[in-house]
Amino acid sequence: MLKILIVLLPTVFFCAEQLEPMEWSLTMERELVDMIAENELAERIYGEIVSQARESGIPPAFLKEVFSQSDIRIHDEIVRRFSNPAEAMKYSEYRKIFIKASRIQDGFDFESEQGDLIDAVADSFGVDRYLLMSIIGIESRFGKNAKSYSVFDALHTIIHKIPRKEKWVIKEMMAYLRFCHEDFIPAHSIFGSYAGAFGYGQFIPSSFDAYAVDFDGDRVRHPFEWPDVLASVANYLVENGYRSDIPGFARGNPNWKAILKYNPSVNYVRVVLEFREKLMEAIDEE
Repeated sequence: MLKILIVLLPTVFFCAEQLEPMEWSLTMERELVDMIAENELAERIYGEIVSQARESGIPPAFLKEVFSQSDIRIHDEIVRRFSNPAEAMKYSEYRKIFIKASRIQDGFDFESEQGDLIDAVADSFGVDRYLLMSIIGIESRFGKNAKSYSVFDALHTIIHKIPRKEKWVIKEMMAYLRFCHEDFIPAHSIFGSYAGAFGYGQFIPSSFDAYAVDFDGDRVRHPFEWPDVLASVANYLVENGYRSDIPGFARGNPNWKAILKYNPSVNYVRVVLEFREKLMEAIDEE
């Protein structure tokens, strides 16, 4: 099966052959953990990540290159945002973040520019066109708000500061390191959310690996190009239970649940559906 690569432009690619040859050993594992971990929690988590990386065939030279960068940071703001997620707000306050005239106008402009593509993706996957637009609008404001922290720094911060996310962050850091290594992506070149989600659809690494789609047929899954982004969101919904033969989004039906899978918050589902209605009104009025 032909391997699909991800390309992020502009960035600088490196060749694994340029890395210093190294052999795996228990001593090497310890050295790598000591290089990157700054507390006991991180020592335990990075110990598991390094062990899994060894089992997955990721060479130690790659990890050394990633772990030795001088600009790796722990962001206290990320910890604060996990402690006080917007989704925990009362809905009357939460909706104010997203249901704004400026964001609705962004959606109107996006539909004017990408309407044919939206229809093509919606028809191909059997997913409501306005739902696709709404999710993109909520997740990244149609591509305007998609890059706050480096993905590595976000996951690195969680590793050090949020013990309740231990199992989750091991999975996501491993998925991230694996795809960076396999696709020759500099691990510090990709930027996304405080939770390590990236691209206009804001997929965490494991979700990108599982659901991203090459819609334009260039053998590359692009997280920052609209054909692949819209198709990946549609694919995510379908793979998580969305059904075109069930009308509407009544609470608890498969389409409602598919949105909940995208972000496990009832407030999130509510705001996606409300924003969808606002987009429909604005576009239909025109």
